Amino acid sequence: MGPQRAVAGIARRALLRYARGGRKGLRLEADPPVTILLSSAWGMGGTIRAAINLAGYLAPRHEVEILSVIRRRDTSFFGEFPPGITVTALDDERPGAPRGTAERMLRPLLRRLPSLLMHPADRNAPFNSLWSDINMVRQLRGRTGILIGTRPGLNYIAARMTLPTLATVGLEQMHLHHHVPRLKQAMRREYGAFDAFVVLTETDIGNYTKHLGKRAPRLVVIPNTVRPLGGDAPDLAAKHVFAAGRLVPQKGFDMLIPAWAQVAADHPDWRLRICGYGKHQARYEGLIATHGLEDVVSLEPATSDIGADMAKASIFALSSRFEGFPLILLEAMSKGMSVVAFDCPTGPADIIDHGRNGVLVPPKDIDAFARGLRTLIEDEDLRRRCGAAAVDTARLHTIEAIGPRWDELLAELVATRRGQASPVGR
Repeated sequence: MGPQRAVAGIARRALLRYARGGRKGLRLEADPPVTILLSSAWGMGGTIRAAINLAGYLAPRHEVEILSVIRRRDTSFFGEFPPGITVTALDDERPGAPRGTAERMLRPLLRRLPSLLMHPADRNAPFNSLWSDINMVRQLRGRTGILIGTRPGLNYIAARMTLPTLATVGLEQMHLHHHVPRLKQAMRREYGAFDAFVVLTETDIGNYTKHLGKRAPRLVVIPNTVRPLGGDAPDLAAKHVFAAGRLVPQKGFDMLIPAWAQVAADHPDWRLRICGYGKHQARYEGLIATHGLEDVVSLEPATSDIGADMAKASIFALSSRFEGFPLILLEAMSKGMSVVAFDCPTGPADIIDHGRNGVLVPPKDIDAFARGLRTLIEDEDLRRRCGAAAVDTARLHTIEAIGPRWDELLAELVATRRGQASPVGR
């Protein structure tokens, strides 16, 4: 072990000892405070939407605070936060953010140093720093109630802290096999410290049970929830297909565009609109040009009013290589859109009943995706039947339908800590 690693280890242990040094005992009350760890509460993405939905649902019965590692925007991408929740940024990166004397002096130095608490293999590790570490332990020291992580790196922090005043819940938003080996090894080593670990699908239960083995904590399935969207009902006669997401390989737009090239050959009067942002925008623009689709495919910025965008189309396309539980798919279904999706791991097969509420095609099969699009394009009656059934499916995933599972979990954590109940889950 080199000198730098040794010093980092000493500093990490000091941070953890400090975090654990508050009140020593924990007796949870019936409706304990809830703290949710999130990378960026003001950003966009399914994890953020799901966490905000959950916070809003719990707020009438719990004191709820979201601790966001970073803040870069004045307003949330998704609009106003639900009433009754507090949102605190551990590192406010806005140029005009108010700062005290100590922050003005220490922040520039400590932000240059990598996080000692966040696992470096987590994709969001660069958002964390020693500055955010220090603010996190200051916030959590002596705090009581329930602590919920929302991604592997934050789950890793919560599990390692083992704070005596907080019951901890890990929450996984992605399927296990997506994670790199180093991160999966850390999960196996640390996740047994959780009071409960929440996954999104039954498939995840099996995978995590096998992976964590004898160290597995209580495992519970609670899917993410769809939020109400604005905008009119979709026009199921419209000759438009809509897709949305980050412009990254995960979302598979590099497969959707060549699939559309096949569709456009038979249906030149139909249009595809892709909304999103990301580092691969230039690549996708080039792919559109390569296939000669400039007149029938548009690549447009992400919008916070996605309901209004969906109202202009009749079909939603999910071309992802992998997902955790695709909220965007459920949102489209809640609007009454007909949908085509790859049967990627995980989520679409848990949502789509092929031919009844949508079309499910083999993963990464571009030709099959093109056929699925053509099926809905050429059969307006099928589009309308699938759209109506999709609404019924989405109702099963509203916060009103799923939220009681969280109530049950939190209540049983309280009872278990008091020695009054058997564990939750399996």
